[in-house]
Amino acid sequence: MNNTIELLLIMLALVIGLGIGLLFGTLQNFALRKNKKLQEEGSLKNGWSIMPGSMSRVAILLGVLALIQICCPMLFKGNIQWLISAGIVVGYGWTFVNQLKQRSFYRN
Repeated sequence: MNNTIELLLIMLALVIGLGIGLLFGTLQNFALRKNKKLQEEGSLKNGWSIMPGSMSRVAILLGVLALIQICCPMLFKGNIQWLISAGIVVGYGWTFVNQLKQRSFYRN
């Protein structure tokens, strides 16, 4: 019984981390496409405004992580919190790899 609960917590931590990573990567890709369009239209006035809103997206990511830590403290006992971090890295990495694949596909 105890092993089953531990296995469920591990799976839940990975799924939550993966979901957060995918969500954050999707938000970043959406913002990148929007800002590329603005840059092509000439709406951006200087180089500092190429990725506006990136700090607010990072703040949202940190807020979601804090909310999960408050709502699900059982996921932050022992070494399980590292599984959430691993899920975030895999989720964000997945969106990044897909973006690189699309760039190389359109180049060829």
